[in-house]
Amino acid sequence: MDNAAVLALFDRDMRERARPDGPGAHVERVGAVVRQTAPAHGWNGVVWSALEHADADAVIADQIAYFAGLGREFEWKLYGHDLPSDLGRRLVAAGFTPGPDETLMIGEISGLTLDARPPEGVRLVSVTDRFGVDLVADVHEKAFAADASRFRRQLLDQLTAAPGTVVAVVALAGDEPVGAARMELTPGARFAGLWGGGTVRDWRGRGIYRALVAHRARIAADRGYRYLQVDASGQSHPILERLGFAALARTTPYMYVPGPR
Repeated sequence: MDNAAVLALFDRDMRERARPDGPGAHVERVGAVVRQTAPAHGWNGVVWSALEHADADAVIADQIAYFAGLGREFEWKLYGHDLPSDLGRRLVAAGFTPGPDETLMIGEISGLTLDARPPEGVRLVSVTDRFGVDLVADVHEKAFAADASRFRRQLLDQLTAAPGTVVAVVALAGDEPVGAARMELTPGARFAGLWGGGTVRDWRGRGIYRALVAHRARIAADRGYRYLQVDASGQSHPILERLGFAALARTTPYMYVPGPR
């Protein structure tokens, strides 16, 4: 895989030419910014930007004014190669709060190791309804120690209104949900996105995460996607590397929460 060429393709196809990621979402390009506006429980933010040193602060202020006018908190998703090189510092100066760094990892599906299966006693089950969404949200809350109410509503919206754009799967040990993950399938794109892969603490280290990656990868290949994309945490990075993914860029979420209107 030509890493530089694939990163350029990802920037063009998945960021500059981004498509809405769920029901009620809208993507537009405004000057040097591509942004998504979505319902309050969806993802709102800046997907791509190509700013100049001279106008970066003004463009940042324009995006703050736009989302604040909608009463939306939003994310500026910054990649390490985005310009200007001090964009992260400028965002902080404008009132954004940076989240944990992650690594953009991409793998060409044909070159990945996809023979991982769940451990004995664990089965992977497709999620298609509210009950399944509740199981996925339960894993999300236990694995990431985070509230999953917004995530639960967003996933249910996708499965109800646009089921062909998302794959969700839960790992069950008997009837107990012990792992879960989802995959975003953008129509017409070459990249499928792996998101939310997590395992509850007592079940980690048994291969469930690897099995969830392999399971989704096989589905993506069957549906004609060439690449898989992951924003990898420090925990998942080495696992994905062993499966054949390459680290292409650092990515950092910068969040802005508007004050009372």
